[in-house]
Amino acid sequence: MSEGSHVTIKEFRVSGPDAGPYSVAAGADGALWCTLVHEGRIARMAPDGGLTVHGPVPAGPMIITAGPDGALWFTAFHGDAIGRITPAGEITPFALPSGWGPCGIAAGPDGALWFTRMHAGGVGRITVDGQVSAFPVPGEGTMPSMIAAGPDEALWFTLNQGNAIGRIAPDGEVAVHPLPTEGSAPVGIAAGPDGALWFTGIGAGHIGRITSDGKVTEFPLPDRGARPHAIVAGPGGDLWFTEWATAHVGRISPDGRIDEHPLPTPGCEPHGLAVGPDGALWVALEIGTLARVAVA
Repeated sequence: MSEGSHVTIKEFRVSGPDAGPYSVAAGADGALWCTLVHEGRIARMAPDGGLTVHGPVPAGPMIITAGPDGALWFTAFHGDAIGRITPAGEITPFALPSGWGPCGIAAGPDGALWFTRMHAGGVGRITVDGQVSAFPVPGEGTMPSMIAAGPDEALWFTLNQGNAIGRIAPDGEVAVHPLPTEGSAPVGIAAGPDGALWFTGIGAGHIGRITSDGKVTEFPLPDRGARPHAIVAGPGGDLWFTEWATAHVGRISPDGRIDEHPLPTPGCEPHGLAVGPDGALWVALEIGTLARVAVA
């Protein structure tokens, strides 16, 4: 964490207040893409601020990520589908079995996309040509949530109701690491600059760190009721996270120092966040805006 760094936050409207921007990702085209979860559409903000809204897409588009093929890929939670959208706005849906509830999605080291099956209690894999594989996760009702590529050629994911972090190797082998604090309810997860995975404990109000061998360290937030949601490696070599309940964006250094910054609109319900092509942090706010967080 840079000593004396200055944070500037500005909001940009991308939808109406009921559309629900939920996740945001930087595309290979230099634009920002976000899911409008309640409206069932995908928004694209060009580098010059121009806005295009694509859709409709399968119901409940949640997490969006850049794919290895130059397109954006997203989960459709209610529609039981994985979607692909090109920079030109061409949408291809890939249907999944009913009841899977796809949630998180991330590009894997094998050139495929990996996603969580929240309702079905497992992980899925989809190739860029739409071939789907499924892998079970031990335990009942664990609700696999977000997923991220780790530094060890594996994918790591949160088990929101299993109070654990999971790891899945490219061959489908799964390991589950229980968390020390009951009711942590982990959600977001991201690879950190220190070779570990970092995650949010929305239920316990802390940020967690897990090494590739499963050692967990927890860092409590000043307000344990802040409900931290998403996390990403961001500007300054730190991890950045959203606080859904308090409408803040927070920052934690690899050694565990935390600071928090209020977003301009109280009650804005911040969810996903990503580093944009401009090097700034961008946060999806359910009130219909994206917040740009610049660090100087």
